[in-house]
Amino acid sequence: MIPLGGLEQIGMNITAFEYDDSIVVVDCGLSFPEDEMLGIDLVIPDITYLKENIDKVKGFVITHGHEDHIGALPYVLKEINVPVYATKLTMGLIENKLKEHVLPKPVKRKVVKYGQSINLGCFRIEFIRTNHSISDAAALAIFSPAGIVVHTGDFKVDYTPVNGETIDLQRFAELGKKGVLALMCDSTNVMKPGYTMSERTVGKTFDNIFADNEKHRIIVATFASNVDRVQQIINSAEKYGRKVVVEGRSMVNVISTAAELGYLDVPKNIIIEMEQMKNYPPEKLVLITTGSQGEAMAALSRMAANLHRKVSIEPGDTVIFSSRPIPGNEKNVSKVINELAQKGAKVIVQDTHVSGHASQEEIKLIYSLTRPKYAIPVHGEYQHLKAHAELAQGMGIPKENTIVLSSGDVLELTQERATLIGKVQAQGIMVDGLGVGDVGNIVLRDRQHLSENGLIIIVLTLEKYTNQLLAGPDIVSRGFVYVRESEYLMDEAKSIVYAALERCLDNKVSDWSKIKTEIKDSLSDYLWKKMKRNPMILPIIMEVE
Repeated sequence: MIPLGGLEQIGMNITAFEYDDSIVVVDCGLSFPEDEMLGIDLVIPDITYLKENIDKVKGFVITHGHEDHIGALPYVLKEINVPVYATKLTMGLIENKLKEHVLPKPVKRKVVKYGQSINLGCFRIEFIRTNHSISDAAALAIFSPAGIVVHTGDFKVDYTPVNGETIDLQRFAELGKKGVLALMCDSTNVMKPGYTMSERTVGKTFDNIFADNEKHRIIVATFASNVDRVQQIINSAEKYGRKVVVEGRSMVNVISTAAELGYLDVPKNIIIEMEQMKNYPPEKLVLITTGSQGEAMAALSRMAANLHRKVSIEPGDTVIFSSRPIPGNEKNVSKVINELAQKGAKVIVQDTHVSGHASQEEIKLIYSLTRPKYAIPVHGEYQHLKAHAELAQGMGIPKENTIVLSSGDVLELTQERATLIGKVQAQGIMVDGLGVGDVGNIVLRDRQHLSENGLIIIVLTLEKYTNQLLAGPDIVSRGFVYVRESEYLMDEAKSIVYAALERCLDNKVSDWSKIKTEIKDSLSDYLWKKMKRNPMILPIIMEVE
């Protein structure tokens, strides 16, 4: 068992299961960049291990359609063209993603129903119905010659789901009777006591908000992939006689896919185009939009900052944030809320969101049904995985059988023991624009340096054989000081460079790299003593015969 991502973070979930000459990969997600990853768009898993063992890889099995579980597929399938297995809505969302990327050759895709099993090499994988904040989520029972591994995927126990049926607890219990070797269970909400509320409770809250704001336009920001939430907003809009406008590219894509596949019940003529908004009074409109996490380019952030071409926030608008900020996004969300409030909008944040992940009591329920020999917490930061291990021990699993892994660990499981037998490459690959993996730690370090300290370029011209100075040194500065107000400093810097050159000539130094190093070191020392700053210094030497 090799997690190639998804541990120590919420995102980039991908785990390989290997037995003899068969590898099956569960999920293939992306994660969003951390603050210090300047200019990076997203991070995808490092699949070096899979490429090295390409002959063994039998296919990708996907638990559900969230970005942190399917987002990296278009990048990975370009290099590893193997079949993909998923439930109907999940496959619809994967196909949307694959259309945006040109793959060298088509990928075999198979839609799997709940209760159905697929055979991949010496594995048999069964899809089990679960509930989550997106329809068609599945847990996986992975049957191998070594035993049964149950992977819950992202789940919660919702007895009154908006769409579809309740989680198939009976099947978990049947597997428990057969004997489960290991349980890999979602850790996202393991620190929350009790049960996670049903998605349906949000519908009642929306009804109340719509009733209280009948004279105002309503704008709801939520995750594009939360199809059940969108369904409830549409239900409330219909109940209170409002038309619905959908804004944000990902939101439009997901809603059209979900409606086509029958996962959204959209009354006829309730959704209108953005251009038709002017034909209706504000109190007859609801906007469903992306941007609940304060992302700079999302529709709601653009509206709040007056950058949206077609929608501007008016005093009296009611804006509902139907999500919880992902850790790290709180600042961005707060900024958008402040901008909305300044424009006279009423912002509602509380009670319009429930999590899609199981709290402590639901996790305990899965443990008591499956009674696994080993507990392997997945999907969470280290603090979540640690708390989950303690919960599993509280459920009677011996301490030595609860295993907290890191991405890249290779865990060997048998009926007798669980052993860490090695480590594979699993750093995460950065995507910047169209470049995949061409930005590494050194480039990031340079970007950090430039962003914090600025840049100084020194240009000078030397005669070819004598190294006599013919022109310069000219100093160009960006992001360091405002040159017009720092002429004295620039003159001083020039004389430092000149002195360094003189020293090189006196010592008969003809190697340009040594001259550049001397210039760099001298100027760096001077600027540090003078200003306690450390800009990036780039000497450029030109040669004239």
